[in-house]
Amino acid sequence: MRVLSLFDGISCARVALERAGHTIDTYYASEVEVNAIKVAQKNHPTTVQLGSVVGLVPPECDLLIGGSPCVDLSIAKKNRKGLEGERSGLFWEWVRVWKEAKPTWWVLENVASMPKKDRDIITATLGVEPVMFNAALVSAQSRKRLFWTNIKFDLPEDRGIMLKDILQAPAEVDERMLVKGGKSACIDANYHKGSSLEHAIKKKVRTMVKVGRETPTDTEPMRTLRSPTSDALRPVRMGSAGHSPASRRTTLS
Repeated sequence: MRVLSLFDGISCARVALERAGHTIDTYYASEVEVNAIKVAQKNHPTTVQLGSVVGLVPPECDLLIGGSPCVDLSIAKKNRKGLEGERSGLFWEWVRVWKEAKPTWWVLENVASMPKKDRDIITATLGVEPVMFNAALVSAQSRKRLFWTNIKFDLPEDRGIMLKDILQAPAEVDERMLVKGGKSACIDANYHKGSSLEHAIKKKVRTMVKVGRETPTDTEPMRTLRSPTSDALRPVRMGSAGHSPASRRTTLS
C-alpha cells in the first residue's frame, strides 16, 4: 500500500497502520517541523519526506491521511478564526491534494471542539459526516477528535485504561487533576511552559505527574521529568503497563 500522510508529525500513522497488520510499500510524508522529521526518520528511515503541503504535487497513493492544524479551530484558542485562520486554513491544501491524488481511501482528523460552522464546512466539502472518537476508549487520555473518512469502521469498546494503570514507580499523580474515568487531560502545546496544581485541578488541563519530588503546595509548580539544566516542566513519558518507557526512548544523534 502507498500512503501519503499530510501534516505527518513523527509518523504515528505509520505505526498504527503497521500494528493493524497493513503492509506499507511506500510511505510519503509532508511535514515542516524539523525535530518531528528527525524522529520520523530515526524510527522509519525509508519514509519519503516531501516538505510543505503548500503547493505539494502529490505522488500516487492508495491512502491519504492527515490532520490539518487545529490551532485556529480549538476552543483553547482565544478569538479563534476557524478555517479562515492562517494555520487551520491549511485544511484547503489537504482538500486540494485529496482532489488531485484521488486516493482509494482517505482519512481527515481534527479537534472535536471546533465551531459548528467550520465542522459543517468540512462535512459539506468532503461529503461525509464525521465520527467522534475519544482516545479515552483505548488509552489513559481523554482526547476527543472528529474523523471524516470513506472507510467504514466501528468504535472500539472501552478498555477501561486509567492513568494510574500506565504509570511506573516512583511516578504518582494527584487524582484531583484527572478528568472523568481517571483519565489524563490532553497534553497541549503549551505544556512545556509549566503549570500549577491549582490550575491543573480547576481547569482539568495539563495533567502533571510527579517523579521523585517533594509534594508542592497547591500554588507551587510540580516538576515532571525535571530537565537537567532547568526547572522547566517536561511532558511525562507514559508507557503501556508492563513495559519500560526507557526501552522505547528515541535518542537523536
